[in-house]
Amino acid sequence: MTFDDCSEADWRKLAEKALAGAPFEQLVSHSEDGVAYGPVHGAAEVRPLLRGSLAPWSIAQRLDDPDSARANAQAMTDLDGGADALVVVLENAPSAHGFGLPRDELRTALDGVMLGIVHLRIESGDAAGLVTDELRALADEQRLTVDMLDLDLCIDPLGPLALAGKFPADDVDLGEALGEQVETHIGQGFCGRLFEADGRVYHEAGASEAQELGAVLASAVYALRIMENCGETFEYLPTNIGFTLAADQKQFHVMAKLRALRLLWQRVQMLSGISSPAPARIHVETARRMMAAADPHTNILRTTIAAFAAAAGGADRIAVLSFTSANGLPEAKARRLARNTQLILRDEAGLGHVADPASGSGGIEALTTGLSAAAWREFQQIEREGGLFASLRDGQLQRRIRATAATRTEAVADKREPIIGVSLYPPAVPRDVTVLMPRPTFALTATSGVDPLLPIRLSEALEPAR
Repeated sequence: MTFDDCSEADWRKLAEKALAGAPFEQLVSHSEDGVAYGPVHGAAEVRPLLRGSLAPWSIAQRLDDPDSARANAQAMTDLDGGADALVVVLENAPSAHGFGLPRDELRTALDGVMLGIVHLRIESGDAAGLVTDELRALADEQRLTVDMLDLDLCIDPLGPLALAGKFPADDVDLGEALGEQVETHIGQGFCGRLFEADGRVYHEAGASEAQELGAVLASAVYALRIMENCGETFEYLPTNIGFTLAADQKQFHVMAKLRALRLLWQRVQMLSGISSPAPARIHVETARRMMAAADPHTNILRTTIAAFAAAAGGADRIAVLSFTSANGLPEAKARRLARNTQLILRDEAGLGHVADPASGSGGIEALTTGLSAAAWREFQQIEREGGLFASLRDGQLQRRIRATAATRTEAVADKREPIIGVSLYPPAVPRDVTVLMPRPTFALTATSGVDPLLPIRLSEALEPAR
């Protein structure tokens, strides 16, 4: 079969006929940050934005069960089933959402895990970082030294403060405490990433793509300044910082967001005088705010799209939330499905063998460029407000995020942005699913006059609108 050659003018003529007098601009989409894209773009320059390694992304599984013995069994099942990374979520971490492993039961949960070949990511709400005695003891038992561990400590200096709304008058003491932790961990030989610029707190509170990127960029700069004050060689500081982003069901936006972060991190390093910028190391977790509790099986489609977008966008590591995560602590079958979603994408579909498939795509490149510019403006605004600590302490970033969240909630409520199972075709009766523990209800209140950046779920926010 052959096709006639068609120009953009030919396509526009047909499109205008179909529009029947409606403006052509009706076909142009806009992101929440005002970035216009579509419906047709020419080919763009091919400029691959690559991971730090040409190997496929790593498949990560969350380990957040408060029962350490059960968590240990989950870890062994996950690793046997194809996962190659574990995300250990401690009970006071912002990402725990009412669950989390007790700090003093870390060794029990990781008993039998071969630390020398498994990537380990520790998520803790303690800004001073994890007490590393347990990890050293585990390494000693396996005749390993800490520099042989593939380990990220993921110290997020400001995320827990933003979640709790608890800020001191200034960050002098916080910076000193974090500086001491940097010196201690480096002195002990830890080689992984100490700091994590984590965007999930902002995304879960309702941030747009540019707001999330601006916040993580500002968080990374805050960590750079702390390490520089410790006297560390600036050229090597970026390798001590990792990034975490949330991936929702908006495929093109997620791909562009990850690619934009790589460009933005390169720019920060170059402006800082680093001649050979280190690539961003990006961990992605599928977005919690998109998960529906009343119709949880629809989450399988959302997390699949999100995982595909994260992989195509160049994530180094991906953790897929189980489809019952909005209902409670997932049981074995839900965990297996989340893991297998990635295995099919990576090992059966072969997606991991394609380096930056969006490179050269006119639409994705345009969205990447526009989102990069919007995120840089947000980052500059945060810097004008005194940096991320000052912006959060004064509630300025929170106000912008809440305005975005309110606009989105309104759009979902009147079905301009329909969500299956939430605002469109909601189930008359919520579907029962099996979980190990129901999701706890808890509330955080501000302790220093700053409203906390609490997570929102559209399925809950729209309950009266149904």
